[in-house]
Amino acid sequence: MKHILLLCFMTFIACTSTEKPSVTVEDWGTVDSQPVYLFTLTNSNGITAKFTNYGGTFIAFYTPDRDGIMESIVLGPATFDEMNRFPTPGNTIGRYANRISNAKFTLDGVEYTLAANNGKNHIHGGIRGFSRKVWEATTANDKRSATLTLVYHAADMEEGYPGNLKTIVDIVLNNDNELQIRYTATTDKATVLNLTNHAYFNLTGAKEDVRGHQVRIYADEYTPTDDEKIPTGEIAPVAGTPLDLRQWTTISDRLTELPAGFDNNFCVKATPGIPVLEAKFYDPKSGRLLQTFNTLPAAELYDPKSGRLLQTYTTEPAIQFYTAGRTFRGACFEAQHYPDSPNNPQFPTTILRPGETYTQVTVYKTGVK
Repeated sequence: MKHILLLCFMTFIACTSTEKPSVTVEDWGTVDSQPVYLFTLTNSNGITAKFTNYGGTFIAFYTPDRDGIMESIVLGPATFDEMNRFPTPGNTIGRYANRISNAKFTLDGVEYTLAANNGKNHIHGGIRGFSRKVWEATTANDKRSATLTLVYHAADMEEGYPGNLKTIVDIVLNNDNELQIRYTATTDKATVLNLTNHAYFNLTGAKEDVRGHQVRIYADEYTPTDDEKIPTGEIAPVAGTPLDLRQWTTISDRLTELPAGFDNNFCVKATPGIPVLEAKFYDPKSGRLLQTFNTLPAAELYDPKSGRLLQTYTTEPAIQFYTAGRTFRGACFEAQHYPDSPNNPQFPTTILRPGETYTQVTVYKTGVK
């Protein structure tokens, strides 16, 4: 099934628009006496993304369907109180996205103990992690894009992780209808790091669940897990399994074999004939090109009813595809390193050392068919 992105769609995303991308800010509440804000990024085509500096949380993402109707394709809280009372999707996850077995790892001969917040295991950075912290925030905009930059300083041994870590997340909504997320981090002591965003996408505007969505994942292999979702250490082919999503597949078609849906780590690979996406980052003041990253196509999600299409590109070696358990409320594409990599030296390394800079780029590109 071939999808064609119609990026110039009626008046909502007219390519001739001269409206400059914008960022607006509103007070949203306080956490530990720190102000929390809601940031609204809008590009020249009317696409809108909303984030808060509490947890770096992705609150909403308004895109048009094939009839030009704008709805949010991200599940998020309607109010600050709702977000503050309950764990919500869309958080920035760190220091380590996904699971670490037995809540322990050894680095340079030293064993570190983390919070066992997923049975006997550790998940998503701990009790609070990065997702329940207030981040510093600045904004910028130019003729190409609207940008929100979030910064968090994690202390040495916070949640059990070594090293004073500075993390910067640049969130850029550009006029190509791409939401670019660039993560960078530095440390003063060797540590492990695996950052992602835990957004739940629902291309119906949450009017229905995602079982009728179609998905394609560019991965020949995955990491098998035990009953606690801990990798066995193997890297196995998807061929001949319900996890073979290399061709367009309706999610509901696999639920006889996977009644609880998907919660799997797929190993992203370059696919012949499928081009990479160049993610370009500019200085908003001078307009100078700062960095270009070649991001691989990782996954696509399509809703036949609305015509909305979401493409995920990343520099990371894997994505976790998760369909929200038996609720099927949304679909997550968490760009990441493999779960439990600190305890599996055969996996791509997640070690960050002083003098190095961690960099990760993920792009969510929207369109309609």
